[in-house]
Amino acid sequence: MNILRRFYYGDIPDSGAGSNTTGSTSGHDWPLWEVFIRSKNGLDHKHAGSLHAADAQMAMENARDVYTRRMEGVSIWVVESKYITASNPEEAGELYEPAQDKVYRHPTFYQLPDEVNHM
Repeated sequence: MNILRRFYYGDIPDSGAGSNTTGSTSGHDWPLWEVFIRSKNGLDHKHAGSLHAADAQMAMENARDVYTRRMEGVSIWVVESKYITASNPEEAGELYEPAQDKVYRHPTFYQLPDEVNHM
């Protein structure tokens, strides 16, 4: 049986497949970077995807080329993945439970004027 492996942008191929043999730094050594794009001024940055790059400058250029080819964005952030700390989904109950008894923090009691956008 022949197993087909699909590679997605940012995947590190198996050894020998597509590796950079001309220099001492190959894609295997490059850190993973998370890419955030702001589509319009006034909006927040949204996670667009991930990519591997040797440094921040290369990550910025690759993010521009991959995620904003059709003028989708006005601002790009790249963050090395090792600097992102995420919550554990299995611990969500104890992490968010204290907010359940503070209903005054939820905006369900307020009427927003029509002039307020992007909220």
